[in-house]
Amino acid sequence: MSNLTLILIKVAYLVVLWLFVLMAVGVINTDLFGQKKKKKGKKKPRPAARSAPRRSASSQSPRPSRARRNEPTVLAVTQGSLTGTTVDLGSHPILIGRAPDSTLVITDDYASGRHARVYPDNGRWFVEDLNSTNGTYLGQQKLNRPQPITVGQPIRIGKTVLELRK
Repeated sequence: MSNLTLILIKVAYLVVLWLFVLMAVGVINTDLFGQKKKKKGKKKPRPAARSAPRRSASSQSPRPSRARRNEPTVLAVTQGSLTGTTVDLGSHPILIGRAPDSTLVITDDYASGRHARVYPDNGRWFVEDLNSTNGTYLGQQKLNRPQPITVGQPIRIGKTVLELRK
């Protein structure tokens, strides 16, 4: 082999090595500080939560209105990337996680695919951790079994905080 060929191989090897180092630093940076948001003007936010369709007044059962019974009506995201998102509470459970078929899809690095479930039982709302990797917290307490939740009580999944609201 000629000297020129050997020099070109060495330079190519150094370029590939530096690209690998820079990519590794980028991955570590993303893991530590999260993904940077691009500012390209105002875009409509992507709908991240699906809620059950509201029934018309004629199709509802003859139950008293939730507002009159002083019960929560929505599950609201108060902190995290989806702040301001709400999911209407109905009679069906709300599945929270990264999986696309979840009722509330959160893009939190600390959330599991099927992380937690919020569900009604005998007129009260409960939150249950679904064996997630990083756990679900009700206030400052890590859940190890389903717990009842009240209006305004924070539910934390990674960096995302949710609460029931009237």
